Amino acid sequence: MLTATLEASVSAVRISARQSGAAPAPLVTHCSKCHLRELCLPCGMTGGDVERLDSLMFGRRKIAAGQTLYRAGDGFKFIYAVRSGTFKSSLLLADGREQVGGFYMAGELMGLDGVAHGAHASSTIALEDAEVCSIPYTHFTEMAAANSGMQHVVSRLMSREIVREHSLMVLLGSMNAEERLAAFLLNLSQRMKARGYSASEFHLRMTRAEIGSYLGMTLETVSRTFSAFQQQRLLEVDKRHIRIIDLDGLNRSFSTRVH
Repeated sequence: MLTATLEASVSAVRISARQSGAAPAPLVTHCSKCHLRELCLPCGMTGGDVERLDSLMFGRRKIAAGQTLYRAGDGFKFIYAVRSGTFKSSLLLADGREQVGGFYMAGELMGLDGVAHGAHASSTIALEDAEVCSIPYTHFTEMAAANSGMQHVVSRLMSREIVREHSLMVLLGSMNAEERLAAFLLNLSQRMKARGYSASEFHLRMTRAEIGSYLGMTLETVSRTFSAFQQQRLLEVDKRHIRIIDLDGLNRSFSTRVH
């Protein structure tokens, strides 16, 4: 009943805004109705917990390509769930170089780097036109404090971030150039498949320089490794468009030294 009343109020504000010529009210999102619920925050939740998320009525925000969502040092207020598009997180090093820390796509969460100290440790930028849900962290943790199931969700979110950072350390510390790029492409392939897209053909939203920064490789090494994969008939590459010809072969090039 409360949710229905709030929805009616939001609709009334939109109509009033259109009639007066004012800016429209922001859209709100209900996790229970989102097509990404099996990948995003509600994944693994019970129906009751998802209804509690719905009561928060997360705001939605459009981000243009190249626009910064938040910068390193900004106060931490929200966790952001990607509804569409691709983002990169990065740090500016002392010598002026950019260190890319990760890439995020639909259904993935950003902003957890701000939990520890109350300010974001990195900057996050849209690599294409995108949309996010803004999740108020204070409201979310208050809800979790009163519900053991939600506490588990918060723990799972933190664990996911730790696993992501650990995976990056493995990439940078124990693999050669071909293994790093193969692991990166296989990871993208798996994430595309989970979202209902082709696992073997996709368009890279990030530049080769950004891939190199993420993988700890120079731009020249990234380009040379892509060329090597083409010569081995593992991939077809047309600028940023990738078609994986031999998925098993790409897996072998990644797993030779890992196992």
